[in-house]
Parts: sequence; C-alpha cells; structure tokens
Amino acid sequence: MAQWTSTVGAGQLARLLGPRAGTGGGPGAPRVPAYRALADGVRLLVLEGRLPVAARLPAERELAGALAVSRTTVAAAFEALRADGFLESRRGSGSWTAVPAGRPMPSRGLEPLPPEAAGSVIDLGCAALPAPEPWLTRACRAALEALPPAARTHGDFPYGLPALRQALADRFTARGVPTMPEQIMVTTGAMGAIAAICRLFAPRGERVAVEHPSYANALQLMREAGARLVPVPMGEGLAGWDLPAWRRVLKEAAPRIAYVVADFHNPTGALAGEEARRELVAAARASGTVLLVDESMTDLALDLPPGAQPRPVSAFDHGGAGVVTVGSASKGFWAGMRIGWVRAAPEVIRSLVAARAYADLGSPVLEQLALSWLMTSGGWEQATEQRRAEIRESRAAVVAALREHVPSWEFEVPGGGLTLWVRTGGLSGSRIAEAGERLGVRVPSGPRFGLDGAFEGYVRIPFTVAGPLAAAAAERLAAAAHAVATGTATTGATPQGYIA
Repeated sequence: MAQWTSTVGAGQLARLLGPRAGTGGGPGAPRVPAYRALADGVRLLVLEGRLPVAARLPAERELAGALAVSRTTVAAAFEALRADGFLESRRGSGSWTAVPAGRPMPSRGLEPLPPEAAGSVIDLGCAALPAPEPWLTRACRAALEALPPAARTHGDFPYGLPALRQALADRFTARGVPTMPEQIMVTTGAMGAIAAICRLFAPRGERVAVEHPSYANALQLMREAGARLVPVPMGEGLAGWDLPAWRRVLKEAAPRIAYVVADFHNPTGALAGEEARRELVAAARASGTVLLVDESMTDLALDLPPGAQPRPVSAFDHGGAGVVTVGSASKGFWAGMRIGWVRAAPEVIRSLVAARAYADLGSPVLEQLALSWLMTSGGWEQATEQRRAEIRESRAAVVAALREHVPSWEFEVPGGGLTLWVRTGGLSGSRIAEAGERLGVRVPSGPRFGLDGAFEGYVRIPFTVAGPLAAAAAERLAAAAHAVATGTATTGATPQGYIA
C-alpha cells in the first residue's frame, strides 16, 4: 500500500480498543503478553471494519501514553502486526493499517453473504428472511399487468408513483396519523430515505443524536456523511428509551437530528410506549431537533393483540414539522424489494425531491407497482401475517437453541422485530464473531452497534433460522465461545478473550 488515507488519533484508538487494551486478559482468561493482546485488538478492529484499512496510526509514544503502557509494548505490538500483514510502515511516514494479501477487504457495515456461500456458513449477520410466497410472485405479476401506462412515460418519478403514495398515505391515516400523498416520498429502501434526510437536515459537522446501541448500517451511513454522533443510552431491558438521558442530551447538545427506532428497536427489540413517544416529541420540539423515526420493524409485532401497538411517533407531532418518518418493505415483506418511503411535512418532501436530482432521481417503477398492489389488494396484510408466523417459529427455535448450548449468555425475548441482543457472559463479542467465521457461523459483534468500542460484551442474533439450522448455529457459537474462553480462538496467538 503506497499511502495512508485517514488518520486515527491516539485517544480515538484507545477508546476503540477498550479499557483492557494491552493488559493481557480479564479475570479467568489465559494470560497473554501485553503486546500480543494489543496487536490482537488492533487486528480485530481492522477485520471488523471499525478501523479503516489504510488508516495512519498514532506514533508509538503517543499511543503508549493513551493506553498507559510502555512504548516497548506498543513497538512490539506494531512489529507483530507487520509480521501478520496488518500494518505497513515507512521510515519518516509512520505506520498504517493493511490487510494481508489474499484476504478480502473488511466491510464497515452489515451485509448479507452471497447466496453461493450459504451452504458452508450459517449467516446470522443479516436480519432478513426469504420472500413470503405466493405473495411476491402475485405482486410481480400484478405489477407487469399494470406496467404499460407507466412504460409510456419517461419513467422518472422523483416523488414516487402516485398510486403508491396514495396507498402509503392511506396506511398512515388508518394508523391514526392523517396523511396526504403530498407528505410522502418513495425512496430506494429505508437507507435511501435516511441518507436523503441526513443530507437535507444534517450536513457535515452537524450533531446527530442516536440511541446507543443503534442500527449499525444507519450509524455507519451517518459517520461517512460526517455527522457528529451523540450517543444516548437505551433504557434497561425492553422498556425503550431512557427519557431523562434524552432530555439532557437534547437540551445540552441541541442536535440537528435524533435518529430513533421506537418499534422493536434494532438491535435490542425494545418497544417505546405511547407516553414515552409523547415526551420525546415534546423534548425534541423544545430543543429544535428533528426526530427521524425509523419504522422498518413496525409491522413485526409478534405478541401484541390487534390494536395494542402504540400509535406512531408522528401521531404526537401536532405541529406536523418536528417528526420525519421512514419506512420500508424490506423487513416486513422482503429485503429484495428495495422500496422505502418518507412521511414528512409537504415542504420537507419538496426539499427532499429537489435534492434527489443529485442522488438517484427515483426508485424502480416495477417494484413500486408491486408494492402498490400489495397495499391495495389486502396482500400486504396477509403476507405480513405469514411473515410474523414464520418469525415466531424462528424466534422460538433460536431462543431454545441458545439456552441449551450457551446457557451463560443473557438476553430478553422481545415481543417483535427480528433480533436478540445477547450478553456473552463476559467474553469479547468481537472475538466470538471472528472465531465463529472460522467455525461456520457469521454473527455481528456488539461494537458494530455502538460508538467508540462500546458493547464489546454483546452479539446480535436475528430470528432468521429455525429447526436444525438454529441448533447448528447455536452449537457453532458455543464452540466459538469456548475457543475464545480457552485461548484457542486464533492461530499462532492466544487472544485476550475476556472483557472488562
């Protein structure tokens, strides 16, 4: 590699490495040399994408001071990283991260494995299920039948197809939030919607408050856009938000946007109650903060009786300008249907559409026609009920398998959504994830869902496998945890397996 492309400060790297960096292990862990533990920590950060490839590392003396270890320890760690192919150095230019020849470049987000890899690895990295049939096929056939009028136009619909905007507006109205089609923009997935809103409201350098933990891909999108992320801890268990913390952050930091998931939060599964929604809207209004509410999981209530789900957050925005809602067909229906939407005040929608000329101009017409048919024919309700039944079965299988094979791991079973937020019994989630890859199971570690290395003691496990596959996944995770706990998780080095 010829040149570094970014710089990581000593304090930033120390926070990413965590409080035990360079100490050689936690209580009960195999004792390892401090330099090896430090090298292993940096290597894991690179492999997980949390430390970019080609990032210039701080000087040895600076990092030693930030970690409160000797310079000799840092020098030895850097030498071990160079020997393993994870660091390159040049006299006078410093040292920067690398990946060994033949290794794939690490991803900084969560992405599904390619289908051809599915036979050898159980993929728990992506919270998504196969399409619900026969509903996908029926929707696509209906879309083809409805295509000719749209095909006679230029095909660019920056607001979205009128029929789909009307259907989405009707759905919001039926949920207790009167909505006009002028308040809807169709996007390419929820991520397209979040990106458009961040570009409009939070240009580079603006503060954005986020739940902590939060959805990994949304966090990474905001980081890449240059937002200054302000974490707000989640409440205990599945209760939802820590409202005193939110009021304090909104008052003191005055973020331009606050990104929240009120319905079956990703990754924790928490569900915010109506009073919490009302209070958060009021606090955001007082601070001048726009609430960006992600409703991607809202159709995945698994245990609530009909009508018992809290009203949308936008129902408490009586002025109509303080809450922007995004949704998507990818969680409730199928990830391959890359259609999302924004509900906001008409003037906000007009601004988003005006800026869209510099992004994607519009979303695929055929998929919009398919989703429009689902939402106007009753197919959406039947497909999502089928989906919920599948998820209940998967949830039961995953929960039972984890309790059998890793009984020391702790979690609460959420009443909806797609994910379990699992505490790994004091072991490093990052090291479990790395060991799991070699043992045939892919799982995202906790720090992907936080800032500055938080949640090292967690992994996120989705309800996307059932039956024997759920049992096999849990068995492989148990083997990965055992390898980390006993110091056999890496070849050629004993890892620092426990966390503080």
